[in-house]
Amino acid sequence: MGDRIDASALAVGREDEVRRRLQRSVAALEYMVGAGWFTDHEDTMGMEVELDLVDPLGRPRLINDAVLASLHRADMQHELGQFNVELNLAPRQLRGPALRDYQQVLTSVLDAAAARIESLGARLIAIGTLPTLGAEHLTVERLSTNPRYSLLSRRIRAARHRPFLVRIDDAREPVEFTTDSVAPEAAATSLQLHLRVPPDRFADYFNAAQMIAGAQVAVAANAPFLLARQAGQETRITLLEQLLDSRRPREVRANAPARVRLGDGWVTSAVELFDDLVRQYPPLFPTLETEDPDTALEAGCAPALRELRLHNGTVWRWNRPVYDVQATCPHLRIENRVLPSGPTAVDMLANAAFYYGLVRAIVDQGHAPWNEIPFAVAERDLHRAARDGLAAQLHWQGRDHPVERLTAEVLLPAAADGLDAWGVDARDRDHYLGVIEQRVRRGRTGAAWQTEMTRHLEEHGMGRTAALREMTRRYLEYAHTGAPVHEWPLP
Repeated sequence: MGDRIDASALAVGREDEVRRRLQRSVAALEYMVGAGWFTDHEDTMGMEVELDLVDPLGRPRLINDAVLASLHRADMQHELGQFNVELNLAPRQLRGPALRDYQQVLTSVLDAAAARIESLGARLIAIGTLPTLGAEHLTVERLSTNPRYSLLSRRIRAARHRPFLVRIDDAREPVEFTTDSVAPEAAATSLQLHLRVPPDRFADYFNAAQMIAGAQVAVAANAPFLLARQAGQETRITLLEQLLDSRRPREVRANAPARVRLGDGWVTSAVELFDDLVRQYPPLFPTLETEDPDTALEAGCAPALRELRLHNGTVWRWNRPVYDVQATCPHLRIENRVLPSGPTAVDMLANAAFYYGLVRAIVDQGHAPWNEIPFAVAERDLHRAARDGLAAQLHWQGRDHPVERLTAEVLLPAAADGLDAWGVDARDRDHYLGVIEQRVRRGRTGAAWQTEMTRHLEEHGMGRTAALREMTRRYLEYAHTGAPVHEWPLP
């Protein structure tokens, strides 16, 4: 979720100044886009992987402070819960062996980390929602020591003026609970994919990513269990949309936008998204930095726009625009947030190949196919996929299709063309898209494997709690082999 921040950094009582600074930041961004400041563009990919800490039996281990101290890695940091950590992989050009190189880096980091933390009785697991979590692990006392998280929880709770409610009714096993903090968000861990794009093509890539969110979730679902209930195939989606909702009841009735959602509609520019961000959402972390964006521009320097970036970090669009400055050069990228973590490095790189290839193929069509689809259909498909996974019906080219047929006949060939356009090695293209093909053909996502294994264990006499622990233990064992989930054994 980002850098450390505590209450002393907030510009409380200076909300008008904060709002003006945010508006000037958007104006600065608009000026830079119009004046051609984003010239040194490279097509790069990036990746963030959220992970859980468990003991050898698959139960949560709330020791991320000790784990991070032991690993001492600049690319690994706290996440929301004491059993969460996040790994940030350095960006690289999206061509040649980039996908294979990323898998090697991810595997080596996870293997090295596993060896270092074994003495702490901890294992790393990449899974969308940890099945063995109980309500006792999802309380404010279990938040990470980074003060950002407790502050975030307090600020959202104060904005709501009421406790948090999560209700998942359209599920095989409905879930409903209330809480006084955002701590249950720690149950959800994700794979976040970054794509750097030039301003003149940003809207096209962003809209393409919005179009395929449902398909991404359907073929990669890995979060079927929440508080021991089988709530869907990718329960993260509904959990986060409800739990991180800062609106008061009157704002809900007035259709004010929620902080976690796909969006309002198709967009025309990155600046439009940042402008909406400032107009529609009160800052949870109102700050005033010493840097003035106008002064920086007058000096010929790209402003950091830290207030805008911090504000952007508290609105969790499933595809999020990102402004950043690296080596004094500004750039824009899209952060794709719909995917769950796991099950293995090869599975996550296959999910990445599907995403990067498919968005490129859609954009290269050149005729803006998203304009032929009501935005509400894309949002509906995301929630269909989260509920039904591979059994979902998704819209494409004017009608609904079963996921298996749509993926095999349309999406995978398109993704292959897109990877070719990026210049990805043909062997890697075929290998990673082949993982998706086999996963869909066998009906074996991470979510499908989890639910089938749990059902088998229950049918052979285990109660739900014991079955989830044993399933998670086996998940850990099979993930350690590195084999993609569609090859994992089932009884």
